[in-house]
Amino acid sequence: MAASLLRPRSVLFAPGNRADLIAKLPRSAPDAVVIDLEDAIPGTAEAKAAARPVARDAARDLIAAAPHLAVFLRVNAPHSPYFADDLAVLTPELAGVVVPKLESAADVQRVAKALEAHDLNLPLLAGLETGAGVWNALEILREEAVTLAYFGAEDYTTDLGGRRTAGNLEVLYARSKVALAARLAGVAALDIVVTALNDEAAFRADAEQGRALGYAGKLCIHPAQVALAHDIFGATPAEAARARALLDAAHAAAERGHGAFSFEGQMVDEPMLSAARAVLAALPEADHE
Repeated sequence: MAASLLRPRSVLFAPGNRADLIAKLPRSAPDAVVIDLEDAIPGTAEAKAAARPVARDAARDLIAAAPHLAVFLRVNAPHSPYFADDLAVLTPELAGVVVPKLESAADVQRVAKALEAHDLNLPLLAGLETGAGVWNALEILREEAVTLAYFGAEDYTTDLGGRRTAGNLEVLYARSKVALAARLAGVAALDIVVTALNDEAAFRADAEQGRALGYAGKLCIHPAQVALAHDIFGATPAEAARARALLDAAHAAAERGHGAFSFEGQMVDEPMLSAARAVLAALPEADHE
């Protein structure tokens, strides 16, 4: 999987029943996109059934029109009555499947077996957005099928009977725990959505919180949010240049047989080198040289 997919800065959603919006997803140049059959579709059997062929055909057309774009499809939760029928929409050409409201390792295993029964080997973007899902985050994210994760603050707060606030204090523990579990499991975590679509300041403040907690990128529900996510979760040219210079200096020191060396007046240790590698790994592939 490409570096940009291992740590996407932005993942842009569109409703699975809106082929017109799905076709426009590449315009804002997100790192990945999600065609949504879950929250974006009314929770009735009729609405879900009507959305599936639209999502399937729109995904096919989008992959053909933008072959370098990572296209995911979000199905309904494994314990919902819609999950089994959603699987028929999935195809091997997708970059992966987004599975919401996972609550245990057994849930992941159930999904993996269901995909195998459909001859599909798709990576999972695991949604942790209930109390049980957050509590069991580490065991869920350590499952082999999981390659990315996201935390869903809206559903989590609803599950706990709480209230969402602008300051995010009510989700600080859960948001932090998911980021920590993702780090221990070795997968990137994507941060919560910002529902204030026309409030750039609110998005930036929220995204800065997420980055400070260790999130790799942001779930986006409006095209205008993509560039903001790239600005906050991506490395600046200066940060990338410094990371390259530091790693070059480390390579030169190793060739001279020096285990320790200084860079810009500071003694270098392994955490500094790991941080520099992470900066470069998060860059789009075109910027790696």
